Amino acid sequence: MEQGGARERAAEEPYPPYDDAVLLPEQARGGPPAPPAPVPAPLAPRSVQRHSVRGQILQALRAALVGGDLTPGEVYSAPALGERFGVSATPVREAMQQLATEGAVEVVPNRGFRVTERTPRELAELAEVRALLEVPVMLRLARTVPADRWAELRPLAEATSAAAARGDRAHYAEADRAFHRAVLSFAGNAQLVAVADDLHRRSQWPLTSAPATRHADLVADAAEHTALLDALVAQDLTVVRSLVREHFTGSDG
Repeated sequence: MEQGGARERAAEEPYPPYDDAVLLPEQARGGPPAPPAPVPAPLAPRSVQRHSVRGQILQALRAALVGGDLTPGEVYSAPALGERFGVSATPVREAMQQLATEGAVEVVPNRGFRVTERTPRELAELAEVRALLEVPVMLRLARTVPADRWAELRPLAEATSAAAARGDRAHYAEADRAFHRAVLSFAGNAQLVAVADDLHRRSQWPLTSAPATRHADLVADAAEHTALLDALVAQDLTVVRSLVREHFTGSDG
């Protein structure tokens, strides 16, 4: 009877009793409290302002390169440029190091940075590489991108024309690259856009002892953007191919 009563009591209990040693925390059994969870170490402070200054100086130096304010073959020190821009030498030096990785300047130990001297042959080589890379892509885009999508780029083409009309070579260079990036972005290949933009930037640096770009040449170069959009809308592959190749052979395209 005792065994039968035990079975009945067990059947009345909804769940079997648990083992405290397994499921209850140590402090519930009277032991020492569990150690507190480790607190993550605070993140190191980031110098947001310095990066901002460096970015501004980098843009200013690029504009000075394109505009001819930094002469090919000349050596410029970071302290002297810092005084010119009203900042310390550190962000200038960091910006110049970035330009050195891009090939715009070269480091001169104990002196500063020399602006790279480029030749017409180098410019021609850049134009050839850009054409090999971009012409097939633009021809494919001319066949596949709807006309209304090309209309979205009209303001960018107009921005290049406005900068050219002012004779603002530095702003023209930025607007020119923005237009080409937008065209190539329709291909959906971020690596293509990045590589093409780097080649484009290098093609905008001035040549050794080159005369300043004539205002008329800048305006004509900008007009090719509008002509290219018209050819892309019309899916005129012959005109697209011709315009892109001619555009690249110019010093500002």
